[in-house]
Amino acid sequence: MKPKIIFLGTPEFGAIVLKKLIENDFKPALVITAPDKPVGRKQIVTPSQVKVVAEKYKVPILQPEKIKEVESEIKKLKPDLIITAAYGEIIPKKILDIPKYSSLNVHPSLLPEYRGASPVQFAILNGEKKTGVTIIKMNEKLDQGPILANLEYLIENSEITHQELEEELANWGVELLIEIIPDWVDGKIKSKPQDESKASYTRTIKKEDGKIDWNNTAEEIERQVRAFNPWPSAFCEVNDKTIKIWKASRLKHTEYSPSGPPGKVYLAPNDRIAVQCGKDYLIIEELQFSGKKKMKVEEFLKGNIDFIGTILK
Repeated sequence: MKPKIIFLGTPEFGAIVLKKLIENDFKPALVITAPDKPVGRKQIVTPSQVKVVAEKYKVPILQPEKIKEVESEIKKLKPDLIITAAYGEIIPKKILDIPKYSSLNVHPSLLPEYRGASPVQFAILNGEKKTGVTIIKMNEKLDQGPILANLEYLIENSEITHQELEEELANWGVELLIEIIPDWVDGKIKSKPQDESKASYTRTIKKEDGKIDWNNTAEEIERQVRAFNPWPSAFCEVNDKTIKIWKASRLKHTEYSPSGPPGKVYLAPNDRIAVQCGKDYLIIEELQFSGKKKMKVEEFLKGNIDFIGTILK
C-alpha cells in the first residue's frame, strides 16, 4: 500500500520533485506551499511553481503564511509521510512528528556540506567539482537531520548555470526518494547522523549579491554569472544604465595583453567583448540592458560599437 503523503515545497526545485512523485504513483493527499506573491516590475500576483503543478494534477492545496497555522489540518489527514523540497521555512517539531513514518527532506547538496537556503548557487560560486543530493529524516534544526541516502553528482559541465544544475539535482533527488520510500516505510533503512565537524552553511541570496566587482578575478565573476542565472543575475552599470550579463567566459592575460583599470571594455580578437578584471578578462557572450531584450554580443555590437572603451562599474 502506498503511504499517504503531504508534500511541502515552493520554487522550481520543489515543483520538479512533486511532478515526478505524482507521475510515479506517489500523489500527495495535500500540498502545502507559500502564498501567491507579487512578482516583477509590474508586481503581478503569481502562484508558486509547486502550486502550479498541484493545480494541474488536482491535488488539494494550502498556502499558510506560517506552517503552524495548518497544524490541525495536517493532523486530520493522518499522513504516513511528510516530504519537503525547498519549502522555505523551518518546520516545528510538533508538525514533523505527526506522520507515522516521519518527515523527509530532499536537499541539493552532500550534507552536512552546504546546509541552508542556497546550496546550488554556492557550489557554483565556490567552483566545486562535485555536489549531490541527500535525503534526510527532518528535525527542527536547519538541514541537520540524520541521513537516509545520498547520491554524488560530478559537475563535469563547466558552463552549467544555477537553474540547470538545480534541475539536474531535483531529478536525481526525487528518483532517489522514490527508490527508498518503500524500504523506509518497511523499516529496512537505518538513518545515520551527520558529521557535524564537516558542516557548512549557505545564506539566502539577495539581489545585491549579483552586483559585479570588477576587481575580482575573471574566474570568480564567470562563476557569479552562472550561479545567479536566472536570479538575481550578475549585473553592472555603465552611464547610469544597468547591464545584466547572462553568459560569459574567461580569457587569460597570457592570451591577451592590454592593461587598464578593472571594468575597462576592449574589443578582443574575433569581435569579442573583453572586460578587464582583477585577473584576466571576462568575455561577455550574452547581455541585456535594462528594459531591452537579451542579446548575443555579435548582435549587440552592430548598434553599440561605442560600448568599447567604456568602464563598467
